[in-house]
Amino acid sequence: MAAYEDMMSNFKELTLLGTSAGVLYWDMETHMPPRGVMMRSEQLGALSKVIHRMAVDPANGELLDKVEKDKDTLDEVGKRNLYLMRKGYNEQTKLPEKLVGDLSQQQAVATEIWKKAKAANDWKMFQPELQKLIDLSINRAELLKDIKGTSTIYDTMIDDFEPMMTADEISKVFAELRDGLIPMTKKFAGLTSKVDTSFLSREIPVDIQRLIADDLCKIVGYDTASEKAGGRIDEVEHPFTTGYYDDVRITVKYHTNKFDSALFAILHEAGHALYEQNLNQEWKYQPLGVAASSGIHESQSRFIENMIGRTPEFWEFYLPRLKKLTGNAFSDVSLSNFGQAMNLVTPSKIRIEADEVTYSLHIIIRFEIERDLFSGKIQVSELPEIWNQKYEEYLGLDIESDTEGVLQDTHWGSGLYGYFPSYALGNVFDGMWYDQMNKDMPNWIANLAKGEILEPIQWHVKNIHTRSNLNDPGDLTKLVTGKELTAKPFLQYLDGKYSKLFS
Repeated sequence: MAAYEDMMSNFKELTLLGTSAGVLYWDMETHMPPRGVMMRSEQLGALSKVIHRMAVDPANGELLDKVEKDKDTLDEVGKRNLYLMRKGYNEQTKLPEKLVGDLSQQQAVATEIWKKAKAANDWKMFQPELQKLIDLSINRAELLKDIKGTSTIYDTMIDDFEPMMTADEISKVFAELRDGLIPMTKKFAGLTSKVDTSFLSREIPVDIQRLIADDLCKIVGYDTASEKAGGRIDEVEHPFTTGYYDDVRITVKYHTNKFDSALFAILHEAGHALYEQNLNQEWKYQPLGVAASSGIHESQSRFIENMIGRTPEFWEFYLPRLKKLTGNAFSDVSLSNFGQAMNLVTPSKIRIEADEVTYSLHIIIRFEIERDLFSGKIQVSELPEIWNQKYEEYLGLDIESDTEGVLQDTHWGSGLYGYFPSYALGNVFDGMWYDQMNKDMPNWIANLAKGEILEPIQWHVKNIHTRSNLNDPGDLTKLVTGKELTAKPFLQYLDGKYSKLFS
């Protein structure tokens, strides 16, 4: 169908421009000189306007109308592309070009101010720029609410990251998760409190940590070194992954006296990158040729980070390599001690340093704050106080500064409202994948000790990566596991793993 082919050609051009903006953002975070922030914000704003202008061209609407008249001739892939194109077009045409440009520019400004405010422990510096960005984002959500068919502003925001999910549905899953995690945290925090973790603070030079990062990427199949490499590692304040198919880049922050922070960040970001690189190549430059959702994306990163990278079996394989790379730094550390230290349960103030058991509680806090903020129950000025209260209530922690509190994440300064739930949903999805993998490949965990790291990753490539965005996240979960989304498998996984480690 000629109209369909023209529609796909237009989408490819939009994709190329959008991924170009991603490279500009990557450069802003990694190599751009400080004076460049205002010009870069203007560049990103201008590019976003061009992309928006092309996306809302009435000619695209005419093409969609033509394709829809003959949609019965399309196969499953074609119908999914048509659905996604129509959804995107209807949403984009509701957004004024000025609002799109203002949002992009304010995101760049707010991100830069957030960095300075975090370094200076100065919430007041960040608050006015955050308020501007939130106001713009609410405006956007109000315009899209009817098109998306959502009942609240926050549901509209969530739909950008988790299609066909609502705050009420997420609240039910999170309640199940919270009710299981709070007693589990108390139980295992007590059991792990006497584990010797002093070796984790031994100084490991950054150049050695870079070698460890390269080695880990090689092991999990993220190529940064060969002539056909599609990845690279750079250093930033807050780790992230960006890219598309053949050029997917990860970032990390090294700490000389906290080597495990970068180690697990590398495994985490490599998981994101592998998902992007293993999307169905036949659907490249097509609407369905992307990840199913942010939560599904997060399940891929956290699977490699935790369900592979924190297992005793993985460390049976990798500890000798780590000792070789670091010289005498860990020559006195036993496998048992190392495995337990990698799985310590200790409530933390910092989300990205949280252990596997408590991590989701960090996300539930952020989800509840966002939900209340966008329902009008709380104001931006109240965020530090409410943040601190929730950390004391959920994790028993006293937040002493905004840098370690409300300013610790880049997401709100980047305008990613509705994104935080995806992190904990990633854990819930992982529980579902883990349960199914044990049925499909009963020996996969034991095989990690033999260095067979790619076997479980290939299971994800086959069952999740290559399906790309053919299905919404809830449908994908049911397709792969035969079950509706529930937190129960993840809670059972945690209890089984930690009971065995610390019995």
